[in-house]
Formats: sequence, C-alpha cells, structure tokens
Amino acid sequence: MRTWLARAVVSFLMVPLTVAPSASSASAQTDARTCVKANLLFCEDFQAMPVGGASSLRWGIDTKHGTLTVERGGRGQKVLRVHTDGNGRAFLKVDDFAAPGNSFYGRVRLRVGAFPTAPDWAHYTLVEATGDGPEIVRPLGGQYAPPPHGGAAYWGVGADGGPTGDWTNWQTTAPSVAGTWTCVEWHMDAGDNRISLWFDGVAKPELTVSTREHGGNPVDFVFPRFDTIKLGWQLYQKNPTPAGYDMWIDDIALSSRRVGC
Repeated sequence: MRTWLARAVVSFLMVPLTVAPSASSASAQTDARTCVKANLLFCEDFQAMPVGGASSLRWGIDTKHGTLTVERGGRGQKVLRVHTDGNGRAFLKVDDFAAPGNSFYGRVRLRVGAFPTAPDWAHYTLVEATGDGPEIVRPLGGQYAPPPHGGAAYWGVGADGGPTGDWTNWQTTAPSVAGTWTCVEWHMDAGDNRISLWFDGVAKPELTVSTREHGGNPVDFVFPRFDTIKLGWQLYQKNPTPAGYDMWIDDIALSSRRVGC
C-alpha cells in the first residue's frame, strides 16, 4: 500500500501544473498574434523593433519638440513611448494608406501619463486622419473643460481645416483617465461620414459624429480621401500644465473589419 501511494504521489508531482493566465498575460498572448492576422491594412506591435529611437521602413515620423522611443513594457512586451514638451507633437505616421471604400476600423492600446489641466479649453489629438480633401479628421482626441463645464479632460472626436471649422465633440460621460492602459477602437464610415468609438470594447455612442451631426459649423462634415493616419500626441495651446506629456502606445491595427480588443 505504501509503495503504491508513494508512486501515485511521485506521478502527481511530475504532471505539469496548468495555471490560468492572468488578464495581463492573456492580453500579451493575444497581442503577440495581432500582426499575423490576415487582411489587416496596417499593423505594428513593436515586438520586432530594437529598444531605442524609433524608426521603420513601414512608417514615418512627424515630430516637433517631441520624440518617439521603443521601450520595454510589462512582461517584456515592447511599446512606443511618445514624449512632447509644451505644445509639441510626436506622431507615428502611416503614409500611402488606402482603405476600401474610404472606410476602415482602427485599434490601439494606450496609456497617457497626464492630461492637461490648463489653459482652459486646451485640446489634444491622439489619432489624426488626412488625405485628399480639406478636413483634418481627428477620430481620437479630447479637451480640458474648466469649471463649471466639468473641470476635467474628456475624450472627443474632432476636425479642423475644413468648412466645419475647428471643433471637438467632447462629452463629460467620456473622461480621459491618466495612468491606465485603455484599448480604443474607432470606425470611419464613409457612407455617412460617421465616426464611432469604443473604449475597452464598450461603445460610446454619445461621441459619434456624422455628416449632419457634429460639433462644428452648420455645414456638412465630409471625409477627405484618406491616405495618411497618424498616432501619437499633440497639444495645441502654449504654456500648458503640465509642461510635458508622455504616453505609451502598442498594438496598432488598421483594418477593413473590426479587430476588437
């Protein structure tokens, strides 16, 4: 009996234990497979890039008083650190972009160190889409709304340079939260010049804009023929608080279908 019991214990100890992955490790495993998915219009997870100053033959850089650096994040994953001073800018730029029917989905994971608290109405852009047409489209950005209008920074969709003017459709139900990783998805639908957003898989319909429903001048909002997508950070007002900004981005995907988080 003792011999049988001893053998059973030894056999049990030799069986590899299977531990359920944590949410963060499961996310890392999913992230590693993102860029091998078929039919993506563009993808970058930074895993094949060396640590240090960021550069690639597949995308460009647009900076002024800012830098892009590849760093190691949690669990060895590499991420892109975006740093700017004052109202500088630093963007990863996808050139020669073309989406079927001028419509596409985007997905990016991001963490922002801090959002502006001054001056009043300071606004910022994290994703920008441009092309043949006057509108500079900003599917992901936001604005600091001073008291009594909210007293915080809020996500919003915006545009500039076209007939609709300079506007950001921010909402107090979508606060920009610093210091935490967020998965953001957006959809550019040329059928109605509609932009929709999801945060961590949850839709935010109050941020949606379209041809007739937007935050600008009372004229139609019309997409350009997109050919350039930029991801990073730009704040437009001088002497902001804080004086410098850091954000980290990872797992960029542009696709004709929703990629998901």
